[in-house]
Parts: sequence; C-alpha cells; structure tokens
Amino acid sequence: MRHIKVGTRQSSLALTQTNWVCSQLESIYPGLNIETEKIVTKGDRILEVTLSKVGGKGLFVKEIEQALLDKTVDFAVHSMKDMPAEMPEGLIIAAVPEREDPRDVLISRDGRTFSELPKGAKVGTSSLRRAAQLKAARPDLEILPLRGNIDTRLRKLEEEGLDAIILAAAGLSRMGWLNRATERLSVDICIPAVGQGALAIQCRADDEDMIDLLAALEHQATRLEVRAERAFLGKLNGGCQVPIGGYAEYHDQTVSLRGIVGTPDGETLLKDFAEGDNPEELGLLMAEKLLEKGARKILADVREELKS
Repeated sequence: MRHIKVGTRQSSLALTQTNWVCSQLESIYPGLNIETEKIVTKGDRILEVTLSKVGGKGLFVKEIEQALLDKTVDFAVHSMKDMPAEMPEGLIIAAVPEREDPRDVLISRDGRTFSELPKGAKVGTSSLRRAAQLKAARPDLEILPLRGNIDTRLRKLEEEGLDAIILAAAGLSRMGWLNRATERLSVDICIPAVGQGALAIQCRADDEDMIDLLAALEHQATRLEVRAERAFLGKLNGGCQVPIGGYAEYHDQTVSLRGIVGTPDGETLLKDFAEGDNPEELGLLMAEKLLEKGARKILADVREELKS
C-alpha cells in the first residue's frame, strides 16, 4: 500500500469528518497508511464578515483543491455543501458516503422551540438561506450574524445575548453534540443547503488507484440525491450571496426535490417541488420552475448589486 496524504480544513468538525473517512478506509484496507494535511482556506481566514460579503465560490475548498492539483495531497474530504456546482478540471468527487440528517436545528438558550421563541427574539446565523426562511416564517425575529466553528457558535449563544442559533444537524451529530439541539427544523420551515449533511471525497480524475480505493465508501442513494441538488444549484449559478436551498430524497427508484430561492431580506420566498428518476434532469427542472416564478429577477438584482 502506498503512503497516502489527505487534505482537510483544520476545524474540529473537518478533522472529525476526515478522521471518520480515514478510519472507514483503514478498516476496509488493513495496513493503510494515511497522513492528514491541514489546510487553511479563505473562508477560515476571514471571520469578521458574513460569507455573503466575502463573495466568490469555493471559499472553503479552493486551497485544498489546489493541493490536489499540485499533488501535495492524494485525496480530500469536504462538506458537500461547501462544494461549488463546478469544480476544477482534473478533479472528481470519487465517493459520496451515506448522508447524515440534512436538516437544520435550532438551539435555544432556554429550551424554547422555534414557535415558542418570544417576539423579537435574537437568532444567530450568517446564512442568507436560513435567515430568509426564518424571516418568512417569523417576521418578528431579529436575525444577527454568527460566524465561527460549531464550538465558537455555541459559546456565542451564551456570551452575546442571543436567544437561539441555527446549525446543521449533521455537524452536531458528527461532533457528538446533537443533544444540544432544541428542535430539528422541518423542511417546511427551513429547506437545507444543497448537499448539507453529505461529504464529498475528492481526488484527481487520473488517479485510478485512488478512485478504486475510495469507491468502497460510496452510497448510491446519497449520490443520487446530491446529483439532483447540485444540478439545481448549477443551473441557478448560485453562490452565498443568494438564499438558495435544495433538498432531495431518494425512495423506490424515484428522487423528489424541494427547491427554494429567496431575496436576502426574506420578503420574497419562491418554493417548488418535483420528482423524477433522472437526478440531473430533476435539478434542471426545479431550477427552471423557480426561474419562471421570479428567481431570474432575484438573481439578476443581486448580481447587479454586487457590481455596484
């Protein structure tokens, strides 16, 4: 077995995810020697502003992808929701393991659920997707920016006078902290980010040995769901400056997909639902449906604003 290097962000969650992948591979291939290479990304360096103001795509993956292209690492472990719809030539997502719960969760300071939060409650999140949907469901809430790793956000819940924060169930679960969640938010209230809860294991497209090795971690149903969601995102050409969510489920040879596009202020929220047996076609169909409903103007307005 060759000596293998895996690239990852250096946050506790990223390392936990990467260690899980490595342990799965080592259990399948005894004697495998994997070394972890911690890489700092642009999204990790800029913490004082919201992601929507940082701009650009691939804020948490570009430096790691460059390490793959430079052959300083052999494969990488990413959170799928951090992956742009398009990736650099020469790289592929070689495996998509089984997905964790993709939903968002509410963690409140006093154990109140979303509907029980008092009028004017302060809720922390820097995700435009989450903020827009929370505002649509509860216009009375005050949404405040919240950046940092999971443990930092949990600490800020206590230190910054917030009534609640919103996090991904998957990250809490992987860290063993899901007991901190007050409520798992229904997708009727908050549709998750595209790819949320799934991992993307990436390598070079010409590294056949690595592709064969990583294939053992593939989960077909999760791959189909992610293909539909990412096709939807790719058609919209969306980044973190626009509230976009996509949630696919695979059952009985059929993929269902919920999609959402909103204005950053949450005043307009476009939703739709579709199902089919071809994930990419389903994602494109969902995008077209929302574009016709008004998403085209929302996206154009946001891009025009970014130019000014």
